Amino acid sequence: AAGCEVHHLVCTDGSKGTWDADADQVELVKLRREEQREAARRLGATGEVWFLDAVDGELDVGLDNRREVARIIRLTRPAVVLAHDPWKRWRLHPDHRNAGFLAIDAIVAARDPFFFPELGLERHRPDTLLLFESEEPDHVEDVTAFGDYRVQALLAHESQFETTMVIGAEPDSDAAAFRDRELDQMREAAENSPFELGEAFRRIDDL
Repeated sequence: AAGCEVHHLVCTDGSKGTWDADADQVELVKLRREEQREAARRLGATGEVWFLDAVDGELDVGLDNRREVARIIRLTRPAVVLAHDPWKRWRLHPDHRNAGFLAIDAIVAARDPFFFPELGLERHRPDTLLLFESEEPDHVEDVTAFGDYRVQALLAHESQFETTMVIGAEPDSDAAAFRDRELDQMREAAENSPFELGEAFRRIDDL
Protein backbone atom coordinates (compact mmCIF):
# COMPACT_ATOMS: atom_id res chain seq x y z
CA ALA A 1 0.00 0.00 0.00
CA ALA A 2 2.98 2.30 0.61
CA GLY A 3 4.38 1.51 -2.82
CA CYS A 4 7.01 -1.00 -1.71
CA GLU A 5 7.98 -3.87 -3.96
CA VAL A 6 7.46 -7.14 -2.07
CA HIS A 7 9.22 -10.41 -2.88
CA HIS A 8 8.64 -13.81 -1.30
CA LEU A 9 11.23 -16.57 -0.92
CA VAL A 10 9.92 -20.06 -0.18
CA CYS A 11 12.75 -22.29 0.99
CA THR A 12 11.18 -25.76 0.70
CA ASP A 13 9.04 -27.53 -1.87
CA GLY A 14 6.14 -28.56 0.39
CA SER A 15 6.34 -32.15 -0.83
CA LYS A 16 5.70 -33.64 2.61
CA GLY A 17 3.12 -31.13 3.79
CA THR A 18 0.12 -33.44 3.92
CA TRP A 19 -1.36 -36.15 6.14
CA ASP A 20 -2.58 -38.05 3.09
CA ALA A 21 -0.24 -41.03 2.66
CA ASP A 22 -1.56 -41.57 -0.87
CA ALA A 23 -0.99 -38.01 -2.06
CA ASP A 24 0.83 -37.40 -5.34
CA GLN A 25 3.90 -35.49 -4.14
CA VAL A 26 4.75 -34.12 -7.58
CA GLU A 27 1.28 -32.61 -7.86
CA LEU A 28 1.48 -31.35 -4.29
CA VAL A 29 4.67 -29.41 -5.06
CA LYS A 30 3.00 -27.81 -8.08
CA LEU A 31 -0.09 -26.96 -6.03
CA ARG A 32 1.94 -25.39 -3.24
CA ARG A 33 3.70 -23.16 -5.78
CA GLU A 34 0.37 -22.05 -7.24
CA GLU A 35 -1.00 -21.34 -3.78
CA GLN A 36 2.00 -19.22 -2.83
CA ARG A 37 1.74 -17.16 -5.99
CA GLU A 38 -1.98 -16.64 -5.33
CA ALA A 39 -1.25 -15.63 -1.73
CA ALA A 40 1.27 -13.06 -2.96
CA ARG A 41 -1.29 -11.74 -5.42
CA ARG A 42 -3.89 -11.36 -2.67
CA LEU A 43 -1.40 -9.38 -0.60
CA GLY A 44 -0.78 -7.07 -3.53
CA ALA A 45 2.88 -8.09 -3.75
CA THR A 46 4.40 -6.83 -6.99
CA GLY A 47 7.76 -8.60 -6.79
CA GLU A 48 8.80 -12.15 -7.61
CA VAL A 49 7.98 -15.35 -5.78
CA TRP A 50 11.27 -17.22 -5.49
CA PHE A 51 11.59 -20.93 -4.70
CA LEU A 52 14.71 -22.45 -3.17
CA ASP A 53 13.23 -25.94 -3.71
CA ALA A 54 14.88 -27.70 -0.77
CA VAL A 55 13.11 -30.99 -0.05
CA ASP A 56 10.43 -30.48 2.58
CA GLY A 57 11.83 -31.27 6.02
CA GLU A 58 15.42 -31.30 4.78
CA LEU A 59 16.36 -27.61 4.59
CA ASP A 60 19.91 -27.08 5.80
CA VAL A 61 21.94 -24.00 6.57
CA GLY A 62 24.95 -25.04 4.51
CA LEU A 63 26.98 -22.85 2.21
CA ASP A 64 25.06 -23.74 -0.96
CA ASN A 65 21.75 -22.53 0.45
CA ARG A 66 23.40 -19.53 2.08
CA ARG A 67 24.92 -18.55 -1.27
CA GLU A 68 21.56 -18.81 -3.01
CA VAL A 69 19.70 -16.74 -0.43
CA ALA A 70 22.51 -14.16 -0.42
CA ARG A 71 22.24 -14.06 -4.22
CA ILE A 72 18.52 -13.30 -4.00
CA ILE A 73 19.13 -10.60 -1.40
CA ARG A 74 21.72 -8.98 -3.66
CA LEU A 75 19.38 -9.20 -6.64
CA THR A 76 16.25 -7.87 -4.92
CA ARG A 77 18.09 -5.42 -2.61
CA PRO A 78 15.45 -5.31 0.14
CA ALA A 79 15.26 -2.54 2.71
CA VAL A 80 13.47 -4.90 5.10
CA VAL A 81 13.77 -8.67 5.45
CA LEU A 82 11.15 -10.72 7.29
CA ALA A 83 12.04 -14.18 8.58
CA HIS A 84 11.24 -16.85 11.16
CA ASP A 85 12.74 -16.21 14.58
CA PRO A 86 15.07 -19.24 14.80
CA TRP A 87 15.56 -18.80 18.55
CA LYS A 88 11.94 -19.56 19.39
CA ARG A 89 12.06 -22.26 22.07
CA TRP A 90 10.58 -25.66 21.37
CA ARG A 91 10.04 -24.92 17.69
CA LEU A 92 9.46 -28.39 16.30
CA HIS A 93 9.66 -27.95 12.54
CA PRO A 94 13.30 -28.05 11.42
CA ASP A 95 12.58 -26.08 8.24
CA HIS A 96 11.15 -23.13 10.17
CA ARG A 97 14.11 -23.07 12.52
CA ASN A 98 16.66 -23.44 9.72
CA ALA A 99 14.92 -20.91 7.48
CA GLY A 100 15.42 -18.31 10.20
CA PHE A 101 19.11 -19.09 10.62
CA LEU A 102 19.54 -19.22 6.85
CA ALA A 103 18.03 -15.75 6.42
CA ILE A 104 20.31 -14.31 9.09
CA ASP A 105 23.43 -16.00 7.72
CA ALA A 106 22.57 -14.84 4.20
CA ILE A 107 22.14 -11.23 5.32
CA VAL A 108 25.67 -11.29 6.70
CA ALA A 109 26.98 -12.86 3.50
CA ALA A 110 25.07 -10.47 1.21
CA ARG A 111 26.44 -7.38 2.94
CA ASP A 112 30.15 -8.24 2.97
CA PRO A 113 32.36 -8.09 -0.15
CA PHE A 114 34.40 -11.26 0.35
CA PHE A 115 31.41 -13.59 0.66
CA PHE A 116 30.60 -15.28 -2.63
CA PRO A 117 32.38 -12.88 -5.03
CA GLU A 118 31.79 -15.47 -7.76
CA LEU A 119 28.16 -14.30 -7.86
CA GLY A 120 29.30 -11.13 -9.58
CA LEU A 121 26.66 -9.09 -7.75
CA GLU A 122 27.04 -5.86 -5.82
CA ARG A 123 26.79 -6.43 -2.10
CA HIS A 124 23.73 -5.23 -0.24
CA ARG A 125 22.98 -4.51 3.41
CA PRO A 126 19.27 -4.38 4.35
CA ASP A 127 18.18 -1.71 6.82
CA THR A 128 16.02 -3.89 9.04
CA LEU A 129 15.35 -7.52 9.90
CA LEU A 130 11.93 -8.38 11.34
CA LEU A 131 11.68 -11.81 12.98
CA PHE A 132 8.14 -13.13 13.25
CA GLU A 133 6.71 -15.61 15.78
CA SER A 134 9.23 -14.27 18.26
CA GLU A 135 8.89 -15.01 21.96
CA GLU A 136 10.38 -11.60 22.77
CA PRO A 137 8.93 -9.12 20.25
CA ASP A 138 9.95 -5.49 20.61
CA HIS A 139 8.20 -3.95 17.60
CA VAL A 140 4.55 -3.96 16.57
CA GLU A 141 3.54 -2.92 13.07
CA ASP A 142 0.13 -1.30 12.56
CA VAL A 143 -1.87 -3.56 10.22
CA THR A 144 -5.34 -2.29 11.12
CA ALA A 145 -6.26 -1.63 7.50
CA PHE A 146 -4.89 -4.96 6.28
CA GLY A 147 -6.21 -7.71 8.53
CA ASP A 148 -8.40 -9.21 5.84
CA TYR A 149 -5.53 -9.14 3.34
CA ARG A 150 -3.56 -11.40 5.70
CA VAL A 151 -6.52 -13.72 6.19
CA GLN A 152 -7.27 -14.00 2.48
CA ALA A 153 -3.61 -14.65 1.67
CA LEU A 154 -3.49 -17.47 4.20
CA LEU A 155 -6.72 -18.92 2.83
CA ALA A 156 -5.01 -19.27 -0.55
CA HIS A 157 -3.05 -22.19 0.95
CA GLU A 158 -5.89 -24.69 0.68
CA SER A 159 -3.56 -27.69 0.75
CA GLN A 160 -2.62 -26.69 4.31
CA PHE A 161 -6.13 -26.26 5.69
CA GLU A 162 -6.11 -29.53 7.61
CA THR A 163 -2.44 -29.83 8.56
CA THR A 164 -1.65 -26.24 9.53
CA MET A 165 -4.74 -24.07 9.75
CA VAL A 166 -7.24 -26.50 11.33
CA ILE A 167 -9.89 -25.78 8.71
CA GLY A 168 -12.26 -28.65 8.05
CA ALA A 169 -10.43 -30.97 10.44
CA GLU A 170 -12.85 -30.51 13.33
CA PRO A 171 -16.43 -29.31 13.89
CA ASP A 172 -16.70 -25.51 13.82
CA SER A 173 -13.33 -25.23 12.09
CA ASP A 174 -14.38 -23.43 8.93
CA ALA A 175 -12.83 -20.43 7.22
CA ALA A 176 -14.92 -17.99 9.27
CA ALA A 177 -13.60 -19.46 12.51
CA PHE A 178 -10.07 -19.26 11.12
CA ARG A 179 -10.60 -15.58 10.26
CA ASP A 180 -11.80 -14.89 13.79
CA ARG A 181 -8.73 -16.58 15.27
CA GLU A 182 -6.38 -14.59 13.05
CA LEU A 183 -8.05 -11.27 13.86
CA ASP A 184 -7.96 -12.09 17.57
CA GLN A 185 -4.23 -12.77 17.25
CA MET A 186 -3.68 -9.40 15.58
CA ARG A 187 -5.77 -7.64 18.25
CA GLU A 188 -3.68 -9.29 20.95
CA ALA A 189 -0.47 -8.12 19.26
CA ALA A 190 -1.79 -4.54 19.27
CA GLU A 191 -3.04 -4.68 22.87
CA ASN A 192 -0.66 -2.01 24.18
CA SER A 193 -0.57 0.02 20.97
CA PRO A 194 -2.69 2.96 19.77
CA PHE A 195 -4.14 0.92 16.90
CA GLU A 196 -6.52 -2.03 16.62
CA LEU A 197 -4.56 -4.70 14.74
CA GLY A 198 -0.85 -5.39 14.87
CA GLU A 199 1.90 -7.76 13.81
CA ALA A 200 4.61 -8.34 16.41
CA PHE A 201 8.28 -8.82 15.52
CA ARG A 202 11.74 -8.88 17.01
CA ARG A 203 13.34 -5.96 15.18
CA ILE A 204 17.05 -5.81 14.40
CA ASP A 205 18.38 -2.65 12.77
CA ASP A 206 22.10 -3.12 13.33
CA LEU A 207 22.81 -5.28 10.30
